[in-house]
Amino acid sequence: MSGTASGLEGWRHKAACKGAQAGLFFQPSQFERKHERLAREQAAKSICARCPVREQCLAFALAAREAHGVWGGLNEVERRKLLDRRAG
Repeated sequence: MSGTASGLEGWRHKAACKGAQAGLFFQPSQFERKHERLAREQAAKSICARCPVREQCLAFALAAREAHGVWGGLNEVERRKLLDRRAG
């Protein structure tokens, strides 16, 4: 992986989340009940599970401290916990 911005983001064109299902990866603008959020996130994570660039996506989200959405198979809370564990 290159250290340039384009190298860090070059994986995006291979991402399985592109297309009509992209809305699954972020909270909708209208109210979302807990069971709806869990179902949406699970659907997004199932797409991540078969994505060829999942690791690059997660690395990007962690480095950028993405505050919203499912990235690399992890939601916001899961990414924060992972960063906390890595920090020590």
